[in-house]
Amino acid sequence: MWFFDRLAIKIFTIFLLTIASFLMLIMVLPNLDSRNLTYLANKDKEIGNKLARQIENDLANVPKDSFRWWMRFIVVMNTHQKPAQSLFIVTPNEQIITAETKNIDLIKNFSQKSHNVDDPAKQIYDTQEIIGPFLIHYTNAQYQLYILQPATDSQSQFVNFIFDHPFLLLTLTMLASSPFLLWLSWSIAKPARRLKQAADQVAKGNLQEWPDLEKIGSSEYKATGASFNLMLRELKRMQALQQRLFSDISHELRTPLTRLQLATSLLRRKQGESSEVIRINNEAIKLDAMIGDLLLLARQQYDNNEIREFNQIDLLFKPVLDNAAFEAEQIGKSFSVVNRPTNHTILCYPVALCSALENVIRNAFRYSNKQIIINFEVKKQKITITIDDDGIGVAESELAQIFRPFYRTSEARDRQSGGTGLGLAIVANAIIRDHGTVTAEKSHLGGLRIVIILPIHKYK
Repeated sequence: MWFFDRLAIKIFTIFLLTIASFLMLIMVLPNLDSRNLTYLANKDKEIGNKLARQIENDLANVPKDSFRWWMRFIVVMNTHQKPAQSLFIVTPNEQIITAETKNIDLIKNFSQKSHNVDDPAKQIYDTQEIIGPFLIHYTNAQYQLYILQPATDSQSQFVNFIFDHPFLLLTLTMLASSPFLLWLSWSIAKPARRLKQAADQVAKGNLQEWPDLEKIGSSEYKATGASFNLMLRELKRMQALQQRLFSDISHELRTPLTRLQLATSLLRRKQGESSEVIRINNEAIKLDAMIGDLLLLARQQYDNNEIREFNQIDLLFKPVLDNAAFEAEQIGKSFSVVNRPTNHTILCYPVALCSALENVIRNAFRYSNKQIIINFEVKKQKITITIDDDGIGVAESELAQIFRPFYRTSEARDRQSGGTGLGLAIVANAIIRDHGTVTAEKSHLGGLRIVIILPIHKYK
C-alpha cells in the first residue's frame, strides 16, 4: 500500500512492532520458568491419589488416641515411599508429619500455594520437586499428602540464574533482538548507501544514470532517485551544450584570427617590419595559443576519449624525463632526478598525465635560474612527485591560486614568457582526473615546488 511506502510511517511502524515484540518477550519469558507452580495432569493425579488410598487403608488400623500415633504414620509412609522419595502429611491443624525434617520449610512454602486437594500442583525447588496435596481420610478428618522427589525436568543452573535476575534477562532479550533491529536498520539505510555510491561516481565525473534509485526504498527515496537522475540528465545536456559552445568558439575565433595573421603578413610585405606590425603578430600568436589551451582544458574536462589504463610508473615517465634531460642540456641548465621512478603501478590517463608532468617541468625550466630537481617517493600506497626550481618563486599568499584558470602572479613575467594563464589549470585538471592532488609550496632551492600525489593501484 502506498501509505506504508512512506519513510516516516515505515520507521514508526517498525519502532512500534519492535517495542511490542520486546514487551511480549518480557511478559512471556518468565512464564517459561519450569520452577513455576504448574498443575498436574490427570495421569499424575491418579498416581498420587492411588498412593494416598494405600496410605489411608493402612492408617485405618492406627487408633487416633494411641500412644505416639504419629509414629505409626511415619512407619506407614516409610512403607509406601519409593527410593529418593519423601512423604509428608499435613494434619487439619497444619502440623507436618514426616521423617524428613530438613525439608519441612519447603513443604510449608508449597502448601501455602497449593492446598486444594481437587486440583493438586507441582513446583520445582533446585533439583527436587514437590507434588500435592492428595486427600487422606483418617478418623473423620481430612489430611493432605505431599510428595518430595527428584525433579523430572529440572532446569540448568545457568537458566535459573537468568530467571532470578530480571536485569540480566532484560539485557539478554535486548541482545537477542539486536540482529533483527540491525537488519531493519540496514534495509532502511540501503537506499541511502546506494544514493551515496551514485553521488561518489558523479563526483568522479561519471554522469551515468542510476535507474535502480527510482525502484528501491520508500517513496521519499524513490522521488530522490528520480530527481537525482533528472539532475544527471540536465548535467549531460549542459555539458553537451558547453562542449558545443567551445567547438563553436574555436571555429568562430580561429577564422578571423587566421585572417588577421594573413593580413599581418601582407602588411609586412608591403610596408616592411615595424614595431606595430610586430606587436600585432605577437598578440595574434598569443591569442592563438590561448584558444588552443582553452580548448585543451575543455576537452580534458568533458571528453573521455582517452582510456584509463594501468601503467608502470618508471616506464610511463621515462620519455618525459629523457626529453627533459635533453632540453636542459640544450639550454644550459642543471636537471637531476634524486630518486628514479619505481616499478609500482598507477591507474591513469597516460597521455594527459605525461603531458601534465611535462608542463610542470617546462614551467620549471622557464622560470628557474640554473637548477631543477625532481624526486619520486613511494609512501603508504601513494607516489609523491616533487619538482623544485631555483627561480624567483611565488608569494606564499598566491600559492593556492596559481592553479586557477587565467590566474597570473606577474603580468610582466607572463607577457615576457608568452604564458596564457591556463597551463597549471590544465595540469591540475589532469591530476584530479586520476584521483590525485597537486599543490604548490616554497622550494628549498629558493623558487617554487610543485607536489603531485597519485594513488598506487595493484594491477588486476
